Amino acid sequence: MGRNLLEALNVRVEGTGQKYLVLAHGFGTDQSAWQRILPYFTPYYKVILYDLACAGSVNPDFFDFRRYTTLDAYVDDLLDILDALGVTRCAYVGHSVSAMIGILASIRRRDLLSKLILIGASPRSFPTPSPEGHAPLPLQMA
Repeated sequence: MGRNLLEALNVRVEGTGQKYLVLAHGFGTDQSAWQRILPYFTPYYKVILYDLACAGSVNPDFFDFRRYTTLDAYVDDLLDILDALGVTRCAYVGHSVSAMIGILASIRRRDLLSKLILIGASPRSFPTPSPEGHAPLPLQMA
């Protein structure tokens, strides 16, 4: 995967710091969501930005509907990006669904993410019907 994944998901590394910081956006946006705060971090960190496979800025040919039906594929992408960049430890800021992606990544690789900063973490990303058969409620707890 390596280079192809980095190109497909528009991975960028900005900044001059010694430590790494990942900024991961939520559904419905792309890495440009971080553009106004990025300059505050680049003097202190190497900031890793990337687009989720479902972002409009990603080539739609890369998106595989079957693969991305669960968050596991998004976690795989994050871990593959960090491995391709040679990152062994980093802080992680995740917005919305990316907060959940960060939590799942930290479970898989406990030593990789030194800090998790979770903004508006969604307890569930895909609504499901209630046990009584009612219409799905967004963000219904499992």
